[in-house]
Order: sequence, then C-alpha cells, then structure tokens
Amino acid sequence: MAAQISLGKWTEDEINILLAAAARLEDVGERIQYISGKFLEIPYRESTLIGNSRTSEEFVVNFSGIDCFTYLDYVEALRQSFSFAEFLERLKKIRYRSGNVSYTMRNHFFTDWREFNDGSIVDVTREIGGEKTRSTLKSLNLRSDGTRILDGIPVESRSIDYIPTASIDEEVLNALNTGDYIGIYTETDGLDVSHVGIAIKHDDGVYMRHASSAASCSKVTDRLLINYTKEKPGIVVLRPQKIHFEIFRDKM
Repeated sequence: MAAQISLGKWTEDEINILLAAAARLEDVGERIQYISGKFLEIPYRESTLIGNSRTSEEFVVNFSGIDCFTYLDYVEALRQSFSFAEFLERLKKIRYRSGNVSYTMRNHFFTDWREFNDGSIVDVTREIGGEKTRSTLKSLNLRSDGTRILDGIPVESRSIDYIPTASIDEEVLNALNTGDYIGIYTETDGLDVSHVGIAIKHDDGVYMRHASSAASCSKVTDRLLINYTKEKPGIVVLRPQKIHFEIFRDKM
C-alpha cells in the first residue's frame, strides 16, 4: 500500500505528546475540542487525497493543509488514539470501510459515517431537532442529469434527516454538544451535505469549527453556527460516542 505522510508543523513525537494530553480528557467533547483546536489556523487545501477510478488509492496523512472533510477524518482518528501508530490504523478504519484503503471503499459522503462505522458515531439529527426535523430521500452520487458525481462509485438511495435553518432556535442550539459533527445540508442532487465542521460551545454561543475554503479565510477557523447557516438549507448532526477509554488507558 502506497502512503504519503506529511505532519506539517508537528513531529511524530509531538503528536504522541498531544495524544497523551488528550487522553487525560475523558469527556468526548472536551477531547475533540482540545484536538481540533490544535489545527486552528492550519491552511485550507483541497484535493489532498490521492485516488480515483483511474488512479490507485494512496493512504494520505497531510497536516500541512486540510479540507473540511479530511479535518474531521483526522480529528476523529486522533480522538480515538493514544499513539501515532494507533492513529494511522484508526484513520484507515474511519476513512475507509473495514479499513480497506481503496477508492471504492472510501467514505465519500458525510452520512457514510453513520452507515459504515463501529458504532463510534451516530446520527442524532432527529433527536436534536424533534418535530422540527425534516427527512428527504437522496440518490447519493447521482446528478439531476443522470450522470455520476464520482466515477466508479455506485449510486445509493439514502434517507437524510436535517434541521431546517429557520428551525435552528435556542432549543436546538442547547441540544448540541461540543464535539458534534455538523454537516451543512444541501438540496443539490447527489449530495447529502455541502460542508462539514465541529460544534464548539462557548459562553457567547455555539461555533462551527471548520476548514474554510472562503478566499477571505482559507484556514481552520471558528464561526458562530447561527451566522454560518443563515443562507444554508439546514444541518445534519452526527455525534461521536465514548469508546472504551478505560481499555485504551491500559495500553499506555
């Protein structure tokens, strides 16, 4: 398996130190807030993953530049790990179904995380939105003209729950947890979300921590969720679960 690993501003030893510090935070949200915060100001960079229907997939770790989805990949894998070596193995299982590094097994869509994981992430959109929640049936990877967005990837029919932006009120915001993964629902045919980030709760509101592609920003940053979603259709919420930290601790 070909691999490309760039740790950016960190060394492998520094990653191990970061993970040791994160391991002391038993709360899932606190751990994700701590780890994701280490990526603030990291430049946005698209298309860092290697592989498509014509090119062999390579296992990529690139901390020098990230897009919105690789950011979540890295944070979720790091929060489940206690060493750099374990992080590499966790990342394979998070990015790829059954840890099989191949383009066809890659989780290309945000809601793939709710379908293909070991129970470490669950969809809580309806739990949070209650009666405000809307549901729609999507044909993922199928454009309105009948062509596929991603060559070599099958079309999949999937029901998507989302909370409309007009319904994101104080009750919804209070129900979010720090560390929740937020997908910006899109009405575009073939896609479930157009962007993803992490909910971070502060005294002055709920923020979306994300790798922004905006020309005026182009880095990992925090923005008030209610402001970010103003002109968006709604949100999908996936929640990371606590996973056998006591077992992990025995490995240290």
